[in-house]
Amino acid sequence: MAAARRVRIGIDTGGTFTDVVAVDERTGATATTKTPSTPADPAEGFLNGVRKVLGQLGLSGDAVTAVSHGTTVATNQLLEGKLDRIGFITTEGYESVLEIARQSVPDGYGNSYFWVKPPRIVPADLVRTVRGRLDHTGAEVRPFDRDDAVAAARFFRDAGITTVGVCFLHAYADDTHERAMLEVLREEHPGAVVSISSQVLREYREYERSVTTLVDAAVKPRVGAYVTNIRTRLDEIAPGVPFYVMKSNGGVLSAAEVVHQPITTMLSGPAAGALGAALIAGTAGFDRVLTCDGGGTSTDVTVVIDGEPALTTEGSVGDYPSKIPMIDVVTVGAGGGSIAWLSPEGTLKVGPKSAGADPGPMCYPQGGDQPTVTDAHVVLGRIPPHLLGGEIPLSVEAARGGLEALGGRLGLSLERTALGILEISAWNQANALRQVTVARGLDVRDFTLTTFGGSGSLLACRLMDVLGLPRTLVPPNPGNVSAFGLLTVDVRNDYVQTVVSRHTDLDLGRVQSVFGALEGQARKALDGEGFGRHAQRMQRTADLRYVGQAFEVRVPVADGELDAAAAEEVAQAFHAAHRQLYGYDFADDPRQAVEWVNLRVSGIGPIRRPDMVELEPRDGGTDRAVTGSRRVFFDDWVDTPTLDRTALAPGDVVRGPAVIEEFGSTVPVHPGFAATVDAYGNLLLTKEAGQ
Repeated sequence: MAAARRVRIGIDTGGTFTDVVAVDERTGATATTKTPSTPADPAEGFLNGVRKVLGQLGLSGDAVTAVSHGTTVATNQLLEGKLDRIGFITTEGYESVLEIARQSVPDGYGNSYFWVKPPRIVPADLVRTVRGRLDHTGAEVRPFDRDDAVAAARFFRDAGITTVGVCFLHAYADDTHERAMLEVLREEHPGAVVSISSQVLREYREYERSVTTLVDAAVKPRVGAYVTNIRTRLDEIAPGVPFYVMKSNGGVLSAAEVVHQPITTMLSGPAAGALGAALIAGTAGFDRVLTCDGGGTSTDVTVVIDGEPALTTEGSVGDYPSKIPMIDVVTVGAGGGSIAWLSPEGTLKVGPKSAGADPGPMCYPQGGDQPTVTDAHVVLGRIPPHLLGGEIPLSVEAARGGLEALGGRLGLSLERTALGILEISAWNQANALRQVTVARGLDVRDFTLTTFGGSGSLLACRLMDVLGLPRTLVPPNPGNVSAFGLLTVDVRNDYVQTVVSRHTDLDLGRVQSVFGALEGQARKALDGEGFGRHAQRMQRTADLRYVGQAFEVRVPVADGELDAAAAEEVAQAFHAAHRQLYGYDFADDPRQAVEWVNLRVSGIGPIRRPDMVELEPRDGGTDRAVTGSRRVFFDDWVDTPTLDRTALAPGDVVRGPAVIEEFGSTVPVHPGFAATVDAYGNLLLTKEAGQ
């Protein structure tokens, strides 16, 4: 039945709902659905989603060509701090590397007096050291001490510590000592889950490499069990079907490989959403895009240029820095469930604490006792008195009671209280959007905002005002964009090697050799994923800096032989990127030397993207979509038409005030704005002339 396989499925598991999108590769037809998430057994919600979407298409598991999955298992484990006791083995004399960290206070704390250092991932009594030392080139200064290694392994075995991370000084340059330690652990403590830094991150900076390795070890058992469970259960529906898991770097990896690289799934969901929005906006003709993924608890934003989301290796999850390549996502606690509260000084605050899905906003059937952003929207009439097409009724009265009580303490009317909550939430989102643009040397006004997620589009018009954005694009089924994004991503593996050298002293032969070795690793991995050599694509980059700087700027490196002219092109690209990012460069100052730091290769196995289907035009104008009207508060109460988005057609223009509704989300069109439907069913929000 191999010829019958034709459907690819993307599944994004969130805290409340599991979103599912299926694409028929023969016809281009898309089916979408949602099913409640099952936190006690996430695999159950996953499989329910597969069955539900196949039922919609009238097909069986035999028709499935591949399943791609975005998961928050690793992220949630870190954010909730649910880590088992971990052991740490490092080089003698460096047992305090986790305590010393970067010797710096995070941004946002002007005075270290107010900052409380978070508990470290491994307490001091679970750190063991081993004699042996390499220098930064990988040359052995002192031999590996096997007796120390055996003592460390036996200590953790006797203490019942079954998760261990190993990070030796300069192991990025040579992994001999770490591999020797791994062999000792396998002999002396065979039941242990072990991560070694040279397999997780071959990059210098001992603190970040140590923490990244320990995080990888910490999440390995749970991610491994979760992925293996789904693989087994999926075989009941679609035996042997390829099963991919989304990675933080904007690629996917087979489930069989992910269990060996669990840390790569950290920002799985937000990465998929950014890529889905990038493809949708690119097809609509926009190459500079800001994505805004609004959920119940938070909003994730990122920047996309020429279809490629920005990548970073300076990310973190919770308190833990992770130097793995990840899409540069900024998350702010501004979702539909964000709670409005009064500070001790008596000022109104919104978030980051959220009512979540349980108990949820006050307007929910068994809602909480604190007003939220959703309560403000429902009181102002900007969302209907129900969610998901009527599945969840909302109580306007309960929301009004909570907001009136809060307004009484502030001395504000009901409407002004609700508007204040939405204004603060909009500015929280706007500040996140500034972080990924202005803070990166980009002009926010050059971008098209693309909003998705259940709550992503509710504040779009206000964000356009605050940031001076030219337009906002709202895709169809915005709540399912992250699941759709899973169907647009290639298989991708990243490899890095630190090679520090001044540009003027660069050993081109060594650089070429390191790139060749990294490409060899990438090709071998893609071979294992089933990609022929002719289909594989290699992407080379390098991290450069000015001598004396603490951090680097990443720039592309052309394919082919790296001769002196090609190396000079890389240096010139660095000067240009530095100027864009920081506003200056030293291209014309020979006294300021350039330094190469890291060489990187991404191995990419292309996957067929779903076709974007243009919609058929319809006659009759927007009247066919009008479902009624209700009183909505913008600057004042006004009788506002409500429209069914699925009844709109290409070319339709909806002028505000209006509220456009669909199964999973709502788009309030403010007075002075218009929403135009494009050929693919996207809504394009723009300000009317003269407004």
